[in-house]
Amino acid sequence: MNTCFSPLYKSLFLVNHNYRQLSLATSTAFIASLACAPALAANGDAINLDANSPHITLPTTTITATRSPTAINNTIAQTRVIKSEDLKHFQGQTALDVIKRQPGFNFKQTGGMGTSSNFYVRGYDNKQILVLIDGVPFRSLSTGEPALNLISSDQIDRIEILYGASGTSIYGADAMGGVIQVFTKGYNGDHSQFSVTAGAGSHDHYQYGASAQFNSDSGTRLSLSANRNETKGYNATFIDHPWGIYNPDDDGFESNNYSLRLDQKINDDINVGISGLYSDSETEFDNGLTNGKDNTLAKQKNGAAQAYANWRYMPGSNLKLAYGHSIDKSDNPTYSSYYNTKQDQISLVGQHALPVGTAIYGAEHLKQKLDSNQYQTDDRKVTSGFLGYLVSYDNIDAQANVRYDDYSDFDDKTTYNLGAAYRFTPDFRIGANYAKGYRVPTFGDLYAWGGDPNLKPETSDNYEAFVDYTTVNQTTRLTGYINKLDDMIAGDENYQRKNYTKAKIEGVTFTTDWNIDDYLFGLSYDYQEAKDDGDKQDKGNYLPNRPKHKGLIYAGYQLADLDLRAEYEYVGHYYYDGTNNDKADNYGLFNISGNYQLSPNLSLSARLNNVFNKKYVTSPGYSTDDGTNFFTSLTYTWK
Repeated sequence: MNTCFSPLYKSLFLVNHNYRQLSLATSTAFIASLACAPALAANGDAINLDANSPHITLPTTTITATRSPTAINNTIAQTRVIKSEDLKHFQGQTALDVIKRQPGFNFKQTGGMGTSSNFYVRGYDNKQILVLIDGVPFRSLSTGEPALNLISSDQIDRIEILYGASGTSIYGADAMGGVIQVFTKGYNGDHSQFSVTAGAGSHDHYQYGASAQFNSDSGTRLSLSANRNETKGYNATFIDHPWGIYNPDDDGFESNNYSLRLDQKINDDINVGISGLYSDSETEFDNGLTNGKDNTLAKQKNGAAQAYANWRYMPGSNLKLAYGHSIDKSDNPTYSSYYNTKQDQISLVGQHALPVGTAIYGAEHLKQKLDSNQYQTDDRKVTSGFLGYLVSYDNIDAQANVRYDDYSDFDDKTTYNLGAAYRFTPDFRIGANYAKGYRVPTFGDLYAWGGDPNLKPETSDNYEAFVDYTTVNQTTRLTGYINKLDDMIAGDENYQRKNYTKAKIEGVTFTTDWNIDDYLFGLSYDYQEAKDDGDKQDKGNYLPNRPKHKGLIYAGYQLADLDLRAEYEYVGHYYYDGTNNDKADNYGLFNISGNYQLSPNLSLSARLNNVFNKKYVTSPGYSTDDGTNFFTSLTYTWK
């Protein structure tokens, strides 16, 4: 037997025979084996240890929920993993197209691919959601928004979503409403191959690209990927646009996308590497009431990269040193405006196996800089330290974290979370979690037109309780949550940014996913009341763009060479404004997607969106799509 896997093998069969509950000993050995099985760390699905060992299925794991590889059925806060096989159903799409269909999410967009957008998670705005690319913070320092509408899904290996404010005490202030971590393509590569892809779809949508993975016996793993995505788009504006912005021309989008991942094993205990994702794009949009071609466009450059060294100094314990850099550049020639965000972070993060449980610890220094010709800002520096404790012992799962952040332009802040769950049977458990949230204002909140340099940070108290039931064939979870938000930053009637109000968000999320033989089916349902809880005239009103009801039901058929999915998504009505005078109608969308392995080397992917040609609006005056649309692609792989 391979000695790298022997601790994992022994713990699996001597400590815990039930694969549905990953015990502390199993988790420790599992983590210790990551140097030899990076692919296992990523998805945690199935491996064969050697020709004589049995086939082992492990629970899906997450890194984001705890900053340490942890089985999802041992985490406390709700967590969701979108795997590479799921992402194959979104070829030619963006990261926003992927996450907007997930439980707890809602979105708005001013047109087609690449146009301005916003998304919401459990009632929190995307400025209150931390987005990471391979652990590196990724967002605009002006708006606070992450440009997931510009990131190609074809450059992504998987996406992990951590719901709720527990991420604040793990990752810092921007994680008040949750964490979305994007892992670049190649993270899960386990063999050498080269592939080319070409695709086409509605509105002259074309995509073509290539990717390569190389693995050597000396411990080198290299992944390179590049693609171009372009579409002529469609006219998204209505004649009765509320701001008089109407132009019948089509608004296109084009982007060039690249990703890189290199990991080198130095010895059994040390590996080093680099990773990066970069997008260079242009988005057309309408600037006013005109009859001819409107050439208004925005040019964008977005991405993140990191270099790291990882040292496993004892079984179940490791230390990682990383340097990360991210950019978010936007240049609008029509308005003669530009914004250039740069973030640099150095971090030292470790985990240490204790006699009972695992300690997580770390220190980080983040420097944020925004260059713009619209307003002047100072650099922001944040120095942080955090401690955490994880335990999965007998029938108890528990997690506790505390984090200290020292800001150069705001007072220092300590946040924390505490959660636990009790397993009544190997399949059934009940748990609860409390987290303190915190978010500092963006540079746009402080210094842009309508901004206020005297704004205070937002704070929140977040409560969550859940019941989950997991068996070989299904995973079901019911989660209830209450979020109380103080000093919420919003615009008043004169569009001036203020610590305007309080908010209270209450909701329930139900998810169930089944896999029986070759059939997949499941559903998710969200009930949410996100209301203004302040003392002003909007008290009791619903917060904008947060529907009370949202649901999705899907069914699929999956074989080794075939994966078919059909889904129906319903979004209830909601209000565009805080006064609740402007209502968005409810809508339902039916989509079909599939992947088929035509031969050992050739595969086909196809997606048909909005099958019944439903017209719907998520942002006033703009059509979010132009009815029924499709995209299909072919991929040829040399192995």
